Amino acid sequence: MKYYSYFPGCSAESTAKGLGLSVLAIAKPLDMELIELEDWTCCGSTPYGSLDELEAIVVAARNLALAEKTGLDLVTPCSSCFVTLYGANLRLKQPPQLMGQVNEALAVINLEYHGEVRVRHLMEVLFNDITPEVIEAKVVSGLAGLKVAPYYGCQMVRPDYGFDDPENPQILDRIVESLGGEAVPYPLKNRCCGGSLIISEEGLALGLIRKLLENAVENGAQCLTTPCPLCQTNLDAYQSKVNSKFKTNYNLPVLFITQLIGLALGLDPASLGLNTNIVSPSRVINHVLMAKFYAKQKG
Repeated sequence: MKYYSYFPGCSAESTAKGLGLSVLAIAKPLDMELIELEDWTCCGSTPYGSLDELEAIVVAARNLALAEKTGLDLVTPCSSCFVTLYGANLRLKQPPQLMGQVNEALAVINLEYHGEVRVRHLMEVLFNDITPEVIEAKVVSGLAGLKVAPYYGCQMVRPDYGFDDPENPQILDRIVESLGGEAVPYPLKNRCCGGSLIISEEGLALGLIRKLLENAVENGAQCLTTPCPLCQTNLDAYQSKVNSKFKTNYNLPVLFITQLIGLALGLDPASLGLNTNIVSPSRVINHVLMAKFYAKQKG
């Protein structure tokens, strides 16, 4: 069993419940103990950092200080939380005066940070600690024949965090293949989905979402998969608006990679939060069930 301090992030408990549920569901079968960070708060989020960098780093550092007490790596499934916590951690290790300013603020709540935490994205943990080989060995309902477009988004691999190629990332592709699925060629795999622009510049964001959906369909994808809660929301919840604006007819399920892993591990779809997805994932679920049935018949 591998032990980690776990930072769910706000999205995993609100707009992306499917992510939060599926992460916890697959942890035990993969011999991971995710110990939720006690009294964690919002990471500070990337927009906050553009308003007041010092305050944003203090907000992130509070979580880092709590994680440091555990002596464990701090793991998050949210790409935005990862960028925020990793970035704050990196900044705190550079100019010593910044660490002093941050600890002066943390002292008010009897906390202190020494820069000893290792911040990690869940995908990197699944790839390097658990490994695709171990995941493959635990598959009971493979994704055989399922064509999947692996969508990384902007944040997980850029800038270069050292665990994947920022221009041609492969972690998601390898994990999809370990589940028995086919990772289709997807040239736009690391392009922007529009992010939070869906609120302020909806028309621009919808255009970006359309390009991603179109590229996936052109390459034969039956579904998209992503680790990022904001990307999943944009691609899933806004398909109907894309169809309305551009007179298209996309109906492409967008699953969190942890939901796909859970299906392949034979877990109940409800436990993976698949009922919270907007575009129905029933085709994917039925595909997995049929693949399991035919595998039994051959066996």
